[in-house]
Amino acid sequence: MRGTEVMRVVAPGLASLVLTALVVVGGASDRLAAADGDTGADPAESTAGQARSLPAAQPAVPQPFYRARVDPVGPEVAARMTASWRPGCPVPLEDLRYLTVEHLDGAGGIVVGELVVHADVADGLVGVFAALFEARYPIRSMRLVDDFGADDNASMAADNTSAFNCRAITGGTAWSEHAYGRAIDVNPVENPYVLGRHVAPPEGRAFASRPDVPAVIHADDEVVRAFAAAGWRWGGDWSGPIDYQHFSVSGR
Repeated sequence: MRGTEVMRVVAPGLASLVLTALVVVGGASDRLAAADGDTGADPAESTAGQARSLPAAQPAVPQPFYRARVDPVGPEVAARMTASWRPGCPVPLEDLRYLTVEHLDGAGGIVVGELVVHADVADGLVGVFAALFEARYPIRSMRLVDDFGADDNASMAADNTSAFNCRAITGGTAWSEHAYGRAIDVNPVENPYVLGRHVAPPEGRAFASRPDVPAVIHADDEVVRAFAAAGWRWGGDWSGPIDYQHFSVSGR
C-alpha cells in the first residue's frame, strides 16, 4: 500500500519552515527539498573580493519535527469505521484518506492524532496542521469519531477534534459536510456550537463568550488563517447559528 509521509523541521518564529522531507512510502524514490527562498547560492560569493567578518558559530539548537502521513483507508481502519461509514453514504471508502499528524496536546507535549478526510483535501490539511504545529496551537484530542460510537455529542464532550462522519446536518436531514470528509471540528469544548442560549457541547458554555485563552479560536487568528490558506472557511463567521469549532471547504 502506498502512502505519503511528510517530515518538517519547525523553527518557531520563522516565516517559513526550515526543511521539508517528502517520502513516498512504498515508492521507488525519495525527495529532499530545501525550504522556500533557498536558492542554493554560496553566501560567501555574494560579496566576492570584499573582506568581511563572519559571526561566531553558535551551538545548534534542536528544533521539533512535524510529521504527518496520508494513507488510503485500509482494511484495519475500515474495520474501525463501522459506526461512521456504511453502504449508502455519499462517499465510498476508496475516496477517503486516513491522516496521522503530530500536534501539541494541552500539556505542550507532541502526540500523534488521526483523522479521516476526503482524498482531495488530505494534502492541504497536512499543511494546515504543520502551520498549527509551528504556531504551537494545542489540540486536546484527535481520534476517529468511531472511538465514540460516531456519536457527535460524545466526541464533542471529550473535546475531540474529528472530521469524517456519515451523518446529517445538525437539526436536519441533509448530509453534513462531515459526511463527505470535507469538514473538521477543532477543539469543540473551547469552540462550541452556539444557537441562542443553546451551547453544544454543554461543557463549552464557559467559552461561548470567547475568552482569550489557549485553544479558543478567534477571527483572523493563526488557526483561521491556516485553514483559509488551504481554502477552508470558518463557522465562527456565520451569523447564526455560530459554529466556532467548524471548518469546511464549502463554507456550510
